[in-house]
Amino acid sequence: MTKTIRIPAAALILSLAASSLAYAQSGPSLQEQMACRSDAGKLCSEHVGKPPQMNACLKANKEKLSDSCRKVVESRGG
Repeated sequence: MTKTIRIPAAALILSLAASSLAYAQSGPSLQEQMACRSDAGKLCSEHVGKPPQMNACLKANKEKLSDSCRKVVESRGG
């Protein structure tokens, strides 16, 4: 009986870990996209459609970003 309890618990832990990872890697919300739209177009246009590269570009140019976009970048670890 102990094994049947551990297996579902392990499955639950793995499921929660996977959903946490998915949340952390989820793309920006529409509001976040709108906050950075102008900055992304001016500073990182070559990375449109490439989220990892766009994020890296925005982080690299953080001092040049508008206040609203800088807040988005910082809230996402940049």
